[in-house]
Amino acid sequence: MFVIKKRKQTWFLVALMSLMLLLVACSNDEESNSDTEGNSSTEQSTTPSDNTSTESTGDGLSGTLEIQYFVGGYGDGWWKQVIGDFQKQHPDLEIVEHAGPNINTEMNTRWISETPPDVVYIDGAGASETQMIAEGQLMDISEFAKGIKLENGTPLLDSFISPAEEVDGGKIYSLPLVFDTWGTWYDTKWFEENGWEVPTDFDSWISSMEKIKADTKIAPFVTTGQHTQYFHRGVLNPAFAAAGGEELLNDLNNGVIEAWKKPETLEVLKKVEKIAKAGVIDSGFAAYNHTQSQMNFLMHKNAYIPVGFWLPNEMKNDTPDSFEFGFTPTPMNDPGQPLALVPDIRTIAIAEKAKNPEAAKAFLEFIFTEEYAQAFAESTGAIMNMKDVDLSSNTNVQDFLKNINEMINNPGAVHTYKRYTPDAEMQKIAVEITNEIKLLIIDILLGEITAEEFVDKMVKKAEELRK
Repeated sequence: MFVIKKRKQTWFLVALMSLMLLLVACSNDEESNSDTEGNSSTEQSTTPSDNTSTESTGDGLSGTLEIQYFVGGYGDGWWKQVIGDFQKQHPDLEIVEHAGPNINTEMNTRWISETPPDVVYIDGAGASETQMIAEGQLMDISEFAKGIKLENGTPLLDSFISPAEEVDGGKIYSLPLVFDTWGTWYDTKWFEENGWEVPTDFDSWISSMEKIKADTKIAPFVTTGQHTQYFHRGVLNPAFAAAGGEELLNDLNNGVIEAWKKPETLEVLKKVEKIAKAGVIDSGFAAYNHTQSQMNFLMHKNAYIPVGFWLPNEMKNDTPDSFEFGFTPTPMNDPGQPLALVPDIRTIAIAEKAKNPEAAKAFLEFIFTEEYAQAFAESTGAIMNMKDVDLSSNTNVQDFLKNINEMINNPGAVHTYKRYTPDAEMQKIAVEITNEIKLLIIDILLGEITAEEFVDKMVKKAEELRK
């Protein structure tokens, strides 16, 4: 890892140096130069980006604040902005960033040895909030969180689209930072040019795919077979929620035997079977990784793909200029019923063993504002988990995201269903159930098993795990 460190000047030194410069040209190499150490990763200290003043304008925070954040499809631009702004308010605070696509693995030994960073953004491979809570790695921030208020006086906990999760009898261990969700994407401009209607329910979706196939001779639907969680989260979960609400959604994913035997469950899988039998699925999907499936979608080899909010930002370098992203909650709902959306929330937390908890709490309070919610949408193409953030007049936010934001804040058009984090005891069962679902997704999409066989296999798996 390499670590860039810059020592900050006090206001007294700045004043003294200004006076000296009037008398004689001089410099202080020790203070003006930065030094590096280490040999890998993307860790760095952040100091103020301007040299106008280093006097603390905040509450005099000092010491070192370590922040760990995963860098994936959303990039790191927003993190650089908020950390830089926080640094300006607290120039006597040294901020060390631990960031990158593999940061969770790289920082694992720090957590195991109980010398973790102060703040952690929980996202990406190798990150499990449930496990971190079970192992006592995250701080109980319940009272702190209840005391945070926005600039307009609204309590922060009342300002989330998806509420902060309470576990262990009402304790809060993290704040929901990113409102991500899985849904179905299409090219708005291509649809308009061909007169294709955006589906609003399962019947209209099947009809749409059949028409697109007839008009273009392509297979309208594509997903990644190498990473079947895309179909699980992007299609099955909203379908289960639309059919039976949060109870069915969570019971199925937690391996409740009775839930897998319910008629609503079979009805959902019969819909999946119908998609497979309609011949509208890309025949090569099973071999595609997520990048290949997304590239095929962008090249109009397919018309629909289930992915999360990060798709446009992740594929921005490969997206044709004429392509206009459109998004809809996956239309597996019955006619006349609202579209179903299952949030996939990304959280931020403070380590139980944080060395600078005061600075860590100040940072969490600092980032939850209208200003940074707007900046998040601009930088990532996704939504910060805050209600009533008006993106409509922000010219730096793409139209598809404005539409999504409006949709999410309109409960009449879309119903949001929460996927609750299973407790530590249930976690192992939930993982095994998920793995089994992912295997069977390939089989049913290839037409190798029926909906009834899918259900039978899941019932047997649930019974096996609960013995």
